[in-house]
Amino acid sequence: MRFDVLADPNRRHILDLLLQHPRSVGDITHHLGLTQPATSKHLRILREAGLVTVRKDAQRRWYELRPTPLAEIDAWLTPYRKLWNHTLDRLEQHLDTMEDDQ
Repeated sequence: MRFDVLADPNRRHILDLLLQHPRSVGDITHHLGLTQPATSKHLRILREAGLVTVRKDAQRRWYELRPTPLAEIDAWLTPYRKLWNHTLDRLEQHLDTMEDDQ
């Protein structure tokens, strides 16, 4: 998984939209406020990265979220999440100590 694919806010917005349900290119374009060619470019990048699938239905193309690559990212982030939680717990303890001193 290339993280630069997820760095673009429009692509993250597309994934958020597809989290709800499959959508057509026109629907995604409407929500993003981009042109259809710009939306299609983002969808192509997401498709090539394996994050979405596409199926044709007559004249429409429907895009659907493919969660497996996101699960791989989540698994990779797990040890970092533990580090962040530990750091936040220490900050909370420090702030509690400061309140007791006042």
